[in-house]
Amino acid sequence: MTLTMTNFLAVERALRTAAPHDLLRTVRAALIEHFHAIEVELLMADYSLTVLQPVTALPHTSEPLPVQASPEGRAFGSQEPYGQYAAQDGAVDLHLPVTVRGDRLGILTVRMPEDACTSETVGELTDLAELLGHEIIVAERDTDLYLRARRASRLTLAAEMQWQLLPARACARPEYAIGAQLEPAYDIHGDNFDWSTTAETLTLTVTNGMGEGIQASLLTNLAINALRNARRAGISIADQAALADQAVYGQYRGREYVSTLLLCFELSTGRAQVVDAGSPQLWRYRDRSVERLEFEAQLPLGMFEETPYTAQEFQALPGDRLIFVSDGVYAAASAGGEAYSERALARAIQATSLLPAAAVPRAILEELAVHRAADADDDAMVLCMDWFGRPAAP
Repeated sequence: MTLTMTNFLAVERALRTAAPHDLLRTVRAALIEHFHAIEVELLMADYSLTVLQPVTALPHTSEPLPVQASPEGRAFGSQEPYGQYAAQDGAVDLHLPVTVRGDRLGILTVRMPEDACTSETVGELTDLAELLGHEIIVAERDTDLYLRARRASRLTLAAEMQWQLLPARACARPEYAIGAQLEPAYDIHGDNFDWSTTAETLTLTVTNGMGEGIQASLLTNLAINALRNARRAGISIADQAALADQAVYGQYRGREYVSTLLLCFELSTGRAQVVDAGSPQLWRYRDRSVERLEFEAQLPLGMFEETPYTAQEFQALPGDRLIFVSDGVYAAASAGGEAYSERALARAIQATSLLPAAAVPRAILEELAVHRAADADDDAMVLCMDWFGRPAAP
């Protein structure tokens, strides 16, 4: 076993046995001992994906760094290690993505002597940063430290409930890559997205609950958990919609309801079944052209008692980019009264075609902010899915 592999395993063991709140101190001590690191810092991406916030015992004792204009932000955006010469001692700051299955959590910065920054060492440290991300996800069951570090300002209670309901903000597998974002990040109400994968399928749900504040969040929480309960019973998406419809109607008796776009993809073929139960829209970028995909509209969940739902089909092809948007995106009006979906949304999808899926929602929402005549009065949700198809067997 090589010396670098021995050092890697020593750091890995230290991380796996560290207390949930003590991951940063543990990885710092281990990297100093085994990789000759001079300093180690952990930055977490905030909820709006605009700044990187230092993780400290008391969050916000250090200044956040902008994602758009910092070396750390460059590594975060590219998802590649980035080295920067430090101001003293001829050292190098290595900015390493902390990412779990495509979900970009933040950056691990390791200051190293220049002569220690071999390609092999950078590779080992990159893998350790990914391992740290996995340990952070596990640790968040038992500590608030990393969730607190993500906050550039205080979340509303409704937003707290919504963020805790989400699966992640990105996910990647050989067949697809997903990225999603909600705005206003610190004051969201009823918009939501959800996904779940098996060896052969991907189920994807985009939801828009009516109302504002905690009431909207409670409504969406009920609908999402009803859909999850039905999905985990192993039934079809049409039956998932029907059971969730009954749960929402049983609680609200039609006074409030949830608009949902529910899809189930067959990973081996790209065939998908779709239940369109309300307002979220699906747009497709294929062969450099953008078009909206329209399905047979069915009633939102919970509007009437025992609504029947039927699934439709469509085909995703390798190279397709699918963009899901809520009404807070496509219906947002400019000063001249033009809805974002009339022309600006297609332009934004075209303009972001070279970005990875995880970066697309933030970019489209930034374009939306320029288009919109006033501050947002509704949630805005964008989800991007790149469909690669299943790789051919060797």
